[in-house]
Amino acid sequence: MDTTAHHALSARPGDTAAIVAELRDRAEITDALYRFALGQDLKDRELFASAFAVDAELDFRPAAARWGGEPPLMTGRDTIVTTILAMFTGRVDTTHQITNPRITVHGDTAHLTALVEAQHLLTADPSTHALLKNPYTVELVRDGSRWLIRRMRIDNTWLTGNPTAIFGA
Repeated sequence: MDTTAHHALSARPGDTAAIVAELRDRAEITDALYRFALGQDLKDRELFASAFAVDAELDFRPAAARWGGEPPLMTGRDTIVTTILAMFTGRVDTTHQITNPRITVHGDTAHLTALVEAQHLLTADPSTHALLKNPYTVELVRDGSRWLIRRMRIDNTWLTGNPTAIFGA
């Protein structure tokens, strides 16, 4: 799916209904990524889970490989939510900033790329932190009027700090 198009919308100019529908889809698609990020930052299980399809897959292995980390491929919404929140809750404070979203919609599926800057600070020792700039590649599916993440791959462009702030020692 092409997220390098030279325009944002595929709806024909003047087709107001199609333009509004596409803008709504794009807002809901981006919101799935916002729910993913804010759900982690707030440690809000319900919000975090609302970002994922039941059969979702989260692959952080490409990013972690940059510093020798070997996290598992996470499959299934419940596994993803439980694994990530258990890893961070009470141990790591996070903030995620999302920029440069590019979206392509094809019927009931969509492709999203974005840059995410993710800050991780150990709650017991805030001087231990890791700041990552990660390109995200996301496949989504329509679920009624909202969109859900089916597959997410997280790569890493750069890292500063100590990766133990993410995965522990």
